Amino acid sequence: MLYVTDLLDLEHTLAAPLFEGVRYPWQVLPEIGAFVRELGEKLSPDEYLSPAPLVWIHKSAVVAPSASITGPCIIGPETEVRHCAFIRGNALVGAGAVVGNSTELKNVILFDGVQVPHYNYVGDSVLGYRAHLGAGAITSNVKGDRTLVAVKHAGGAIETGLKKFGAILGDFVEVGCNAVLNPGTVIGRMSMVYPLTSVRGVVPERSILKHTGEIVAKRG
Repeated sequence: MLYVTDLLDLEHTLAAPLFEGVRYPWQVLPEIGAFVRELGEKLSPDEYLSPAPLVWIHKSAVVAPSASITGPCIIGPETEVRHCAFIRGNALVGAGAVVGNSTELKNVILFDGVQVPHYNYVGDSVLGYRAHLGAGAITSNVKGDRTLVAVKHAGGAIETGLKKFGAILGDFVEVGCNAVLNPGTVIGRMSMVYPLTSVRGVVPERSILKHTGEIVAKRG
């Protein structure tokens, strides 16, 4: 369940070519900046504005005047970037997404329909189609001891070779308010995380992770 095809519907992102030939989604993290830069330079000026170097914003997107956006960055159609959002570069934000007030993004791919609407930090992460972070939920992208991140699962651990790696959220994942996704977290499609939960390792698809650490299967 850790492969790209297990977690993400590539029909809902302009970053689909970046994932071609890639087994695990976190393998694209070091390539996001170069990919966004190359893709942005190919976007039609009839559809996208470029208000700053290496920043491309679709004409149908709504960006608050107080938002700070550093390139390379692409903001997709019908997306809303709200008051005091802070986009630090190497970011591809899909169509119909919400980047909320005081939310910070760095080295990320947000698929179409993703919502990070209130006080979120999303760094070195990939959020799948229509994934949602509750208010205050964050991805922690560096271990306290600064060692390389491994993805820990029931069968062992996969070494990523990455010092900075936040989380991979599959399509339709719901993360509750003030949850912390620790480095190397992977959450399967259509799963849910309770508020105030500290998440480590892999959460299977169609599961509910409770703040006690208990994981139960969804009904229906």
